[in-house]
Amino acid sequence: MILYPAIDLKDGQCVRLLHGEMDKATVFGDDPAAQAMKFQAAGCEWIHLVDLNGAFAGQPVNAAAVEAILARVTVPCQLGGGIRDMATISMWLEKGLARVILGTVAVENPGLVRAAARAFPGKVAVGIDARGGRVATKGWAEETDVLVTDLAKSFEDAGVAAIIYTDILRDGAMKGPNIAATEALARAVTIPVIASGGVSSLDDLVALRDTGVIAGAISGRALYDGAIDLGRAIAALA
Repeated sequence: MILYPAIDLKDGQCVRLLHGEMDKATVFGDDPAAQAMKFQAAGCEWIHLVDLNGAFAGQPVNAAAVEAILARVTVPCQLGGGIRDMATISMWLEKGLARVILGTVAVENPGLVRAAARAFPGKVAVGIDARGGRVATKGWAEETDVLVTDLAKSFEDAGVAAIIYTDILRDGAMKGPNIAATEALARAVTIPVIASGGVSSLDDLVALRDTGVIAGAISGRALYDGAIDLGRAIAALA
């Protein structure tokens, strides 16, 4: 199971939100590229990036910070937030991003996800963010009646590289991930599932890995707070 350290970008800074609420942001640093270098030095295989302002604006906002990260690290990076058309997808992949994450458009324009996955094999992931099993969009500000498993299954034949599943109520709360829901989703589809939200200890990571069906886990706050030592966690998961 791959551990993805997270860099969430708001106004050019590294932050973590509580439950995805922009007014509950803790700033962890004002040099995202330096943070990415630290993660790379600790031995990570991937870095997970989120343009939080972009998720609300519907277009890239923290592009300068993302480009600075891409210029300085050699490990592959994936990015979500504000990527809602083919031009933006192409732009990011041309700039050296290894994978784009499509969230809101996966609900509102599933045809775009399919077209992008065909055009860029292995480089398109779907981000599914949920409260109580139902999908939320637009930076988690809008709730839908779409069920997580239904949305995930609808992309089974689309060729997407991964599904990033976030339990919003666990995100940033340091209360542990929703292992049962994540495992159930991973068993319901053949697409690799990456767990996100609430991953706050090495025990959480081991529990996710031990399901045998979860391909990756994203952690942010726990790495900044020191609750998870990235180097030790990577060694333990290996």
